[in-house]
Amino acid sequence: MKAVVQRVTRASVTVGGEQISTIGRGICVLLGISLEDTQKELEHMVRKILNLRVFEDESGKHWSKSVMDKQYEVLCISQFTLQCVLKGNKPDFHLAMPTEQAEGFYNSFLEQLRKTYRPELIKDGKFGAYMQVHIQNDGPVTIELESPAPGAAASDPKQLSKLEKQQQRKEKTRAKGPSESSKERNAPRKEDRSASSGAEGDVSSEREP
Repeated sequence: MKAVVQRVTRASVTVGGEQISTIGRGICVLLGISLEDTQKELEHMVRKILNLRVFEDESGKHWSKSVMDKQYEVLCISQFTLQCVLKGNKPDFHLAMPTEQAEGFYNSFLEQLRKTYRPELIKDGKFGAYMQVHIQNDGPVTIELESPAPGAAASDPKQLSKLEKQQQRKEKTRAKGPSESSKERNAPRKEDRSASSGAEGDVSSEREP
């Protein structure tokens, strides 16, 4: 599953000359569903989209708040062309989920968004229709998201559990203080008459388009 998330000041969808959806400040999500997508990929993408930090906080710090944090709106558009592969210069969409399956899957995606967030703040276009999508990109800020491929380490529950346990051990170590082994390592050695120390600065990069 692929998604293109754009931070917007407003966005709308028009079908047949009639505006059917509109939002103010928030995010516009273009979603491409693949043949291999399952409920697992759906839930992963919903979490990523709703927790993506593309907004500033109250102090003006960039990349600090998600659409849920700010209680902004979300406009979703089904866009199978994101699953394009090129054959020469011609787009091919055989990796996209067929229409008859994709419509139900897309509706489940919207349902999960509404279940996770505030349903009245989730808007969408018209599946399968020829749409005019008007997006006023704020920044501009555009983020591409892709669910982990089946079998990838990032989506392996055992791998995730291992990483979580490692993090928990680190937190416990910090809470208890240095261990005996670390004390021994840090103890000055008689043969080492010189010592050096340094502090690694906190280097961060914040760029706001």
